[in-house]
Amino acid sequence: MKKHSEDPSPTSEQDGIWSETSENSSGIPKHVESDVQDTVLLSIPLHLHHSSSYAVEDFECPSGINPADLQLFPQWLMPLKLAATFSAVAFLYTFLRDILHPFLSQNKNEFYKIPILVMNKVLPWVAITLLTLVYLPGILAAALQLSLGTKYSQFPSWLESWLSMRKQLGLLSFLFAVLHAVYSLCYPMRRSYRYKLLNWAYQQVKQNKENAWIEDDVWRMEIYVSLGILSLGPLAVLAMASIPSVSDSLNWREFRCVQKNLGFCALLLCTAHALVYGWRKWVEQKYFVWYTPPSFILAVLLPLAILLCKAVLLLPCVDKRLQKIHRGWEKKSLRPKRENVESTSL
Repeated sequence: MKKHSEDPSPTSEQDGIWSETSENSSGIPKHVESDVQDTVLLSIPLHLHHSSSYAVEDFECPSGINPADLQLFPQWLMPLKLAATFSAVAFLYTFLRDILHPFLSQNKNEFYKIPILVMNKVLPWVAITLLTLVYLPGILAAALQLSLGTKYSQFPSWLESWLSMRKQLGLLSFLFAVLHAVYSLCYPMRRSYRYKLLNWAYQQVKQNKENAWIEDDVWRMEIYVSLGILSLGPLAVLAMASIPSVSDSLNWREFRCVQKNLGFCALLLCTAHALVYGWRKWVEQKYFVWYTPPSFILAVLLPLAILLCKAVLLLPCVDKRLQKIHRGWEKKSLRPKRENVESTSL
């Protein structure tokens, strides 16, 4: 394929995308020729080949094929489980803070918030968490290569599995982000919002206020919405880049540039979007219900850690050593051992 011909030493992203086997033609594991620092948000799915065609008209399994032998989306099983688990935890946490606490402490019935407001806090939390999980294994793999001083060591099996599910995690993250945007656009359509708007107007008239303009809130909302729109753009481009017809039209360098640069750009914008949403809520005690922090604080902890690790890897002293490892350099103490292993295998 043309992506292989563009660069003689493909990265781990390309290996995970274009290879269906764990070894290349030379017998070296695919991760050996990897540049795993720059991970890929979306990769091209593996093609499943079957000897018989399906009866599309009546959706019946053709003869000669046992339905029990056909797996149902095996590559999506673990990402879907992770997304469901994060969604359940985020929903329970938000429900306890926003619904149960007012009901028990102030006897307020705010269960009407569950369909829109509570869900719209769960969706961005899960979206940014899944997006972070796309890039965390690449950071761990780069750290492992730096510590070992070689790219020829075997990755742990759990890390290999994690690297292989990055496309699914990225697409699920994009799905949750789009749902979050749609839910946010539906805010003014709610009947409860209209009632509250009338109450705010009545209170303003009652207090004889001619202007309810709050400069701080205006700037916060403008920046918050702008960053949300900007973060959705790179995610959409990355999702489109996973389409086989689009990815096949890109050479290896173009595909790697899109995945590497836009991926971390999207993560940075999403993190900034959450931070601006919080604004001054970090220090205001009223937002710490039952001694628990607001959900946006928990949501940005892992992305901030990933961005900090990425910044460390971009330092000239670290990046230079990592690039040397990707080009085949290794510690002198490891070369005789590897040569002995290769000679023994021959």
